[in-house]
Amino acid sequence: MFSNLTGWHSLIILAIVVLLFGSSKLPALARSLGQSTKILKTEMQSTTPAESGLDAPVAATPESPEPAPRL
Repeated sequence: MFSNLTGWHSLIILAIVVLLFGSSKLPALARSLGQSTKILKTEMQSTTPAESGLDAPVAATPESPEPAPRL
């Protein structure tokens, strides 16, 4: 999808972002994005796979009865 983007495309996108948000709000936006990333990393490291349920064993379900043959 993004394989055709060149440096010019990136500059145009950056210019549009600056026009939309203004240059005064960009540092605050970058700071909040960095803080969010930092929080996400610490939460991912503090959560073990057993707590998240990724490696938890799957509960056995009772087997359903065989369906009746069609006549």
